[in-house]
Amino acid sequence: MSGFPFSAIVGQEEMKLALLVAAVDARIGGVMIFGDRGTGKSTAARALAATLPQIRAVDGCRFHCEPENRDDCPDPCTSKRIRKMAVPFVDLPLGSTEDRVVGTLDLEKALAHGEKHFEPGLLAKAHRGFLYIDEINLLEDHVVDLLLDVAASGENLVERDGLSIRHPARFVLIGSGNPEEGELRPQLLDRFGLSVEVKTPDDIDQRVEIMRRCDAQERDAAKFTAKWKGEDAKVLRQIDRAKKALPKVKTPAKILRDTAALCKAVGADGLRGELTLMRGARAFAALQGDVSVTLDHLKTMAPLSLRHRLRRDVLDETGSTVRIERALEELFG
Repeated sequence: MSGFPFSAIVGQEEMKLALLVAAVDARIGGVMIFGDRGTGKSTAARALAATLPQIRAVDGCRFHCEPENRDDCPDPCTSKRIRKMAVPFVDLPLGSTEDRVVGTLDLEKALAHGEKHFEPGLLAKAHRGFLYIDEINLLEDHVVDLLLDVAASGENLVERDGLSIRHPARFVLIGSGNPEEGELRPQLLDRFGLSVEVKTPDDIDQRVEIMRRCDAQERDAAKFTAKWKGEDAKVLRQIDRAKKALPKVKTPAKILRDTAALCKAVGADGLRGELTLMRGARAFAALQGDVSVTLDHLKTMAPLSLRHRLRRDVLDETGSTVRIERALEELFG
């Protein structure tokens, strides 16, 4: 549903929180959203991107690089003109080839003029914005692996056909899928920063309100958007304040120990869980306007940061979220 305001989305609070946290700190590593069809997964991601303010870019740059970082761009960014553009939101189609994703040699120019010319791919288009992959569990594993590598490093290196190009590719990676159509391999799922489970609402009043708002948006999109403009502006200010405050938010030594203890208790593999939980709790604290991370921030972000990192226990059939909540109760009361 194009143009649906972020603030007008009914329910799905955990999904909205995960997207906000990822927007505040891109180092968290993206958001994986699993759930039923038609629960607003892509709508929420698009709405958040549309809520963010326009960005400044060098005019004519194919990588829409920041004016301050034009020297890092493979394009000759000599233009003095600066343009404003919407935050990029790029859909990655399921059938995308690796060349389409990372970029490739422009064959037309190569054949016509004998020039080696790089044609940027979807990663370049998503720079400084969002890259959204619907039904990511149906995408080829090697492409998912490539996307996660670039999302983690913040740059794309292309070496093929005699070309060697390196360009910035910093974006928030958002994947969504329906578990009934196949699960993402644990090795890949673990590399997503946050994981969200969305379900069709059970509450009748909530379902009725969703119908009302969708109907109002379809009847008069401009009027509906104007109605929620003030609320979206509040979200924008909240994100902006959180980004500025993030470097100053303190993480006490006790919170670090609590983070490590929780990850050990639930059996999270590796240290990626600790790092993501620490960063997520800090970004959440910044969103709340707090100057220091507390146990409450940790408890809120724990399921989102850890549920997709737990190994299946044949002796414990309870879900990951329940296991995390149980560990929180045992450790912290």
